[in-house]
Amino acid sequence: MRTSRLTTTAVAVAAISVLATACTGSSEAGASDDPNAKTTINFWHGWSAPAEVKAVQDNIDRFEKAHPNITVKVSGNINDDKLNQALRAGGSDGPDVVSSFTTANVGKFCSSGAFTDLKPFIEKSKLDLEKTFPKVLLDYTQFEGKRCALPLLTDAYGLYYNKDAFEKAGITAPPKTMSELTEVAKKLTVEKGDTYQQLGFMPNFHGYETVVSHYMPSWDHAYFDENGKSNIAKDPAFAKMFTYQKKLVDSLGGYDRLEKYRGAFGDEWGAKHPFHTGQVAMQLDGEWRLGMAEDAGVDFEVGVAPMPVADDEADSYGKGYLSGTIVGIAPASKKQNAAWELVKFMTTDTEAVVNFSNGIRNVPSTLEALKSPDLKFDPRFRTFLDIAQHPKSSTSDGAVNGATYQLTLQDFGYQYEKGAVKDLQAGLEKTAQQIDTDIAKAK
Repeated sequence: MRTSRLTTTAVAVAAISVLATACTGSSEAGASDDPNAKTTINFWHGWSAPAEVKAVQDNIDRFEKAHPNITVKVSGNINDDKLNQALRAGGSDGPDVVSSFTTANVGKFCSSGAFTDLKPFIEKSKLDLEKTFPKVLLDYTQFEGKRCALPLLTDAYGLYYNKDAFEKAGITAPPKTMSELTEVAKKLTVEKGDTYQQLGFMPNFHGYETVVSHYMPSWDHAYFDENGKSNIAKDPAFAKMFTYQKKLVDSLGGYDRLEKYRGAFGDEWGAKHPFHTGQVAMQLDGEWRLGMAEDAGVDFEVGVAPMPVADDEADSYGKGYLSGTIVGIAPASKKQNAAWELVKFMTTDTEAVVNFSNGIRNVPSTLEALKSPDLKFDPRFRTFLDIAQHPKSSTSDGAVNGATYQLTLQDFGYQYEKGAVKDLQAGLEKTAQQIDTDIAKAK
């Protein structure tokens, strides 16, 4: 489970400008410690729920048993803002091993030196990353050839649907294409005066998880061209996505009506989530929602499927958006060799990855763990394991200024869906110019 993706990204972007100047150390400079010597290292992570904290500690206990000379002091509920402050301050009380939920900021972490370059450690350990991790995960833990992080579990996004509502509406299977999504969403929508008794699908960009970056994998797309310039005004996939999303908004009652209904939704991370309560019959969400829905005691059968894809890309059905937790080493750490032992254990030890996956209901992040017979999951969870391994699943591209370009594109989406922007192409061109300007300034 995670905190809200939009909230996490916004906090990270606000903090990242300071984080960029926090550290400029290198792995070679800080890796002079003896990994066999008795020592204590600090591990900072973002998990906070009791079950998650326990799963982290269980893995730490296994690590300490395998490495009796290394004691790990664990600090949880650390967001990127707190992490930034600690990395900036340095010192012995700061973290040695660091983690973040914000994969979109890896470009910033790597290019600024905020996370240590892991190449020397990987080479010394003779790790074959391509045989260890799925390609997309390797992509979002490096930037422009510099690897400053490794993946620690994966988030895969799919479509949840209310099977009881489907049966009542005479729908026999989840939608596989975007035109089918519209058709099904309309059939599932039950109006009640000027609002809804049940909404088939909440398409608005302010909705839970229905953001630009999560929609885009349904279309084959590229955020940047070969020269590193924003591609959103040139790649037709973006115009197609925005056009589709706006038509879906309009077909379900319009922006204002949907936004009014959205105001009645419960908290995204609580039992009163609108999918749990039946206020929406389909939900774009990550793998954690399955467990949360069951914990909330929903009174209907939950179905899970991949997110529908563009009509002309039907043969790619099964793909989806991927992200996840990243883990690395703090440049100021004077115990980087010991820190690497923990990073390597948590990210590549199959038993550790499987147990952690079982403990926090996230998708495993190694190829071996994805195939492990020791995985314990609801059969429906298999959908997310398949999405994680689909050759056309994708994530957001990295950038030197992290997630800033995504927020810029998302802000454009808010304006377009409510009708404030009339000329889509002109709006995309203006947004692309802003993205390029921001990246140029960051360099």
